[in-house]
Amino acid sequence: MRKVLISISFLVIFLLIMLPFLGITFGAFEEGPQAFFDALVRPEALHAMKISLIIVGIVTILNAIVGIYVSLEIVRGSWISRWLKPVINALIDLPFAVSPIIVGLMVILIFGPNTAFGTFMEDHNMKIVYAVPGMVLATMFITFPLMVREVVPLLEEIGTQSEEASATLGASAWRTFIQITWPGIRWGVLYGLILTIARALGEFGSILVVSGNIINQTQTATTLVYQDAEQFHLVAANSVAFVLGLVSISILLALEWLKRRSEKLRSH
Repeated sequence: MRKVLISISFLVIFLLIMLPFLGITFGAFEEGPQAFFDALVRPEALHAMKISLIIVGIVTILNAIVGIYVSLEIVRGSWISRWLKPVINALIDLPFAVSPIIVGLMVILIFGPNTAFGTFMEDHNMKIVYAVPGMVLATMFITFPLMVREVVPLLEEIGTQSEEASATLGASAWRTFIQITWPGIRWGVLYGLILTIARALGEFGSILVVSGNIINQTQTATTLVYQDAEQFHLVAANSVAFVLGLVSISILLALEWLKRRSEKLRSH
């Protein structure tokens, strides 16, 4: 029975993960390396990758800052009552339950050009929807729980005794965080950052809705793949998808390496 279950597991992994990626790989190089290279150096492909990197960079930095702060408040915040914590946790997990399409629609309904807030922002030359800021907002909403869910368990595990002792000895809150709290949560922060990068890089649904998928303006790598596939430019679509898949695999391998390294350090 154990061998049967292992075989079924490997079969599912092969059919759902390995086989599609092999198909993308063969599709990318179907017309040779030159066609693959040409698909990647197109002006629209280079611009789409640039926009993707900008969004990933901004979202990762914001998630790190806001995610760590929110995690500290959830675990250490004395102002949060016992009945309020489940509500906050439910709100943090909301992106896991909401479709990315709905997230994009929410951004349009709040910040769209026909809304009061959107009109006010555009009057001050700050466009949100169909621009990078709206894409950042949608992506940050989708990826926000990843950092919090990595850091909160570590904060609960290390407790507050060392932090209280540091404060008693006269250390500032910032010094206490750097010398006491940070060493205990740094691996969780790294996991959160890596997961955020992978999720932000592959985000499609909310980006497609909120960006308008405008070529050379608001198009990301994932929406470019969608456009190429719709127009039956299959080599181009597979080429960009292959690069995205390769980056995602590299990120996950880095995450696995970090996990093993942290386990070795803990054991020592």
